[in-house]
Amino acid sequence: MSGAELIIQEINREAEQKVKYILEEAHKEAEKIKEEARRKAEARAEWILRKAKTQAELEKQRIIANARLEVRRKKLAVQEKLIREVIEEVKKRLRELPQEEYFETIKVLLKSAVQELGEKKVRVYSNERTLSLIASRIDELRAELEDVSIEIGEAIETIGGVVIENEAGDIRIDNTFEARMERMDSEIRSRIAKVLFG
Repeated sequence: MSGAELIIQEINREAEQKVKYILEEAHKEAEKIKEEARRKAEARAEWILRKAKTQAELEKQRIIANARLEVRRKKLAVQEKLIREVIEEVKKRLRELPQEEYFETIKVLLKSAVQELGEKKVRVYSNERTLSLIASRIDELRAELEDVSIEIGEAIETIGGVVIENEAGDIRIDNTFEARMERMDSEIRSRIAKVLFG
């Protein structure tokens, strides 16, 4: 039995007790009225019982609905926490990519950014590790990018990937891991949720 079912079962039990209590009180009131005037008392007692049952049922439904909402809210909070943990783990693994695999990724990110920018001279920014890697294999990158002139810019705060800008510095393409993940946030979250929660 799930936690939600246990909560609903407990709420049902409490609501039944409330119904019982309200009915008992209604019966007591009906007995007093019967003593005063039998004919009037029967009609009054019937009305009180109907009202009590209606009120008790409404209260029971309200308690159950509130419990279901609370269970759903808690479930969503747990799911969000797990999704955030998976995203943090993905970022950690991206930081720790082996150098050769990371270089291949950088080539792809640079190439798509250069194509989007459509310039022959670009400046590249990234973290220290990435800039060193690019500088050490600049000839390989130029060949891959069909002789696009690459200038190494300053180091920036990023877990990986690149930002490139044109020579004038007025157009930038952000292909850092963070920016790409942000652009695909809803798709990433949807995929993680599907894997984790079905």
